[in-house]
Amino acid sequence: MQTSKHLKATPDDSPSDTAALAPAFGATAQWVVFCLDRARYALPLAAVDRIVRAVHVTALPLGPDIVLGAIDVAGRVLPVFNLRRRFRLPERPIEPADHFLIARTARRTVVLAIDTAQGVLERPAADMIHAASVAPNLEHLQGVIQLEDGLVLIHDLEHFLSPDEAHELDEAMSQRASHAN
Repeated sequence: MQTSKHLKATPDDSPSDTAALAPAFGATAQWVVFCLDRARYALPLAAVDRIVRAVHVTALPLGPDIVLGAIDVAGRVLPVFNLRRRFRLPERPIEPADHFLIARTARRTVVLAIDTAQGVLERPAADMIHAASVAPNLEHLQGVIQLEDGLVLIHDLEHFLSPDEAHELDEAMSQRASHAN
């Protein structure tokens, strides 16, 4: 696996929809692999903007439970997702050694609180086992890649929030913006 602690996508890499993130049949695909506790997760490289050191998160009143709060990234206020809660892992405070993964969906840019980034995994797209055959009820799971030393769960940020959570987040972010003015 190639490793990189700091990833930066170019503006031309911005996905216009989820089809832009799906690799063509027979193609090589790239995923950014990150860890929470001992488990490995991944997102398509095209969706990832960069990975930075964790900073203080400001609470976001009225935000959905999945949102820890918000941070300022280069003048933009971005929501920080609590992956531990979504994946039913033990909660713990954000540590100075933790990282934030900044990624884009078709609707918004988001921040994921992660323990560490492992780097970029490049494999044939056909190596990904589609989620429907593993866990059909988990919409935010795109698929799984089997490695020699375990599994990597690949997530689909486009379906990460439920419609209710997305609405709550929109409301909380707009209320925060109106209070900031």
